[in-house]
Amino acid sequence: MVKLTMIARVTDGLPLVEGLDDGRDVPDADFYKKQAKALFTNLSRGLNDPSRMSIETGSYMFHYIIEGRVCYLTMCDRSYPKKLAFQYLEDLKNEFERVNGSQVETAARPYAFIKFDTFIQKTKKLYQDTRTQRNISKLNDELYEVHQIMTRNVQEVLGVGEKLDQVSQMSSRLTSESRVYADKAKDLNRQALIRKWAPVAIVLAVVTFLFWVKNKIW
Repeated sequence: MVKLTMIARVTDGLPLVEGLDDGRDVPDADFYKKQAKALFTNLSRGLNDPSRMSIETGSYMFHYIIEGRVCYLTMCDRSYPKKLAFQYLEDLKNEFERVNGSQVETAARPYAFIKFDTFIQKTKKLYQDTRTQRNISKLNDELYEVHQIMTRNVQEVLGVGEKLDQVSQMSSRLTSESRVYADKAKDLNRQALIRKWAPVAIVLAVVTFLFWVKNKIW
């Protein structure tokens, strides 16, 4: 069965829509929603991920498709037919593009298209029972095949992002340390100059003072 449905903008990972009643029968639903958002964040980094992918996570499977600048993602039971999951996403994609496609780039806040949840819920009901004649026909439809869609593990996918975060943190730390080193180097140079020229300045000041006193007396 379809458990979660989320739609996000690929360029920055901004969530655009989420099924409002999703996850009620899923233990640790918040955990899986966080994973989904982490996947969106990974995609926003531009790692050249495929436009269609299935991702194993616990007892479930994430399936997503990317079209243009939008990612359509669902989480289903592992036993749920992959073909139906992707056709479900295709239905969402076609309607979302028709209704909201021109406004995706200008969306400035999370869940700007939450009204689309009405269509999500209506469509999800059509795909819940795999034994209906409608869904059996879709499973037998040879026009839409999913055999070549890659399947990966969620830890493997998110691990790429974690490594990038580590690299980013190391880079930031090195940048910060180099600034500190540069500041210390400037202080040391300043102190060296003071030690070098301070005696000369003192001597000149004394000579100038004595010369001034001499002129005053004479």
